[in-house]
Amino acid sequence: MRVNRLFIGACAALLAISARAQSDIVVHGLFKDRAIITVRGKQHLLTVGKPTPEGIELISADSQSAVLEVDGERKTYTLGTHISSTYTTPGPGTRVRIWPDVVGMYVVDGSINGFPTRFLVDTGATLVAMNRNVARRLGIEYKLDGREGTTTTASGVTRAYYVELDKVRIGDIELHDIRAAVIDGDYPNEVLLGNSFLGRLDMARDGRVLELRSK
Repeated sequence: MRVNRLFIGACAALLAISARAQSDIVVHGLFKDRAIITVRGKQHLLTVGKPTPEGIELISADSQSAVLEVDGERKTYTLGTHISSTYTTPGPGTRVRIWPDVVGMYVVDGSINGFPTRFLVDTGATLVAMNRNVARRLGIEYKLDGREGTTTTASGVTRAYYVELDKVRIGDIELHDIRAAVIDGDYPNEVLLGNSFLGRLDMARDGRVLELRSK
């Protein structure tokens, strides 16, 4: 009898683990107007009006529950809720939707060579561009590996080093071998997501939302 109970308990545990593994979005923390969730294992701190790169938006929250908009559908969720076990797996045509900030700029979190990075979308920039301090933080040996040249900034003509990034990622879109410029100074303040990345995607506007789609 004891063996049977142990067997049943083990089966239940395995089923619970299996269900969790299949669930891509999980609610971990609830606070006033904030919620902590994971999306495919990546943690996000949601605040009202600031969607994740996957487009999951927090409408309201308190210590008991949160109202989330997922794939255009709003529902109320409590702590520990597995929001979806059939969340769409990225594939061809993967989209990233970016909402403008309070001053109308499009800022998005992502990564360069696996290191977390915040980007400012700049369709006027030829390349992905960053200042020397960011390059050092990312471990980019721009003086050793880069090609020295010059570029024009708001401060005038400045020395720059042209490099190739192994991979650049925003949301579920990851591209490899991206040309970039490291400005030998403190400009720009944000990493500019320029056309060496954007030019390999399809871009469209949906109202105020900027939508990037892999080709």
